Amino acid sequence: MGETSILIVDDEKAIVTMLEMMLKKEGFQTIHKAYTGREGLETLEKNEIDIIILDVMLPDANGFDLCPKIRQISNAYILFLTARVSDLDVLTGFATGGDDYVTKPFNPLEIAARVKAYLRRTTNQKSAEGQQKSKKYDFGRFIVDEHAGELLVKGESVPCPTQVYLLLLYLCKHPNQVLSKSTLLEAVWGFDHYVDENTVPVHIRRIRERIEEDPSQPKHLVTVRGLGYKLVKGNVR
Repeated sequence: MGETSILIVDDEKAIVTMLEMMLKKEGFQTIHKAYTGREGLETLEKNEIDIIILDVMLPDANGFDLCPKIRQISNAYILFLTARVSDLDVLTGFATGGDDYVTKPFNPLEIAARVKAYLRRTTNQKSAEGQQKSKKYDFGRFIVDEHAGELLVKGESVPCPTQVYLLLLYLCKHPNQVLSKSTLLEAVWGFDHYVDENTVPVHIRRIRERIEEDPSQPKHLVTVRGLGYKLVKGNVR
């Protein structure tokens, strides 16, 4: 855990100090701090960062606007801190390249829980890939290449933020099974508390926007009313 590099970008120094103390107490020693969007980008250009905790309202930038610039130079896991909780705000954050979000005010232990859950998922995924031959999940219109960590739609590579990819991969590994929201939260996020109830539907929508010909009338990733979601089985090779 000590080798994991975390960048905190927030103009409220009290929040930065609190998060730094909490994360170090939890075993994360490589902590970078920035108080403006410009400082955050400069830090990213000079350091290898694994996780970014990014405030949405910065003095010189909007975190949602900053996110695409971050994605040009980093694939780090991005966790938004925001006081904006409308569905549109959440969708905006995810659409710009973010992976998750926490609303203010927040319990600092919630941040630690999400960071640890993310690291646990990525560690387990890498371990599984090392122990067995990775598969390509072929659903005709799209293919998920587990080894490459890539989504191909009609032969073209389609960018996928971490959480979207992990959710899609889990669905691919459980085709034709009806999976509830709580099952998906536990399997993909690592827990089913501290997570907004819209998290799974929003990520399902993001998957559909990538794999479906018409996201409003999905044929591959369907909703089973009152029960959950099902990825209609294709050929697995």
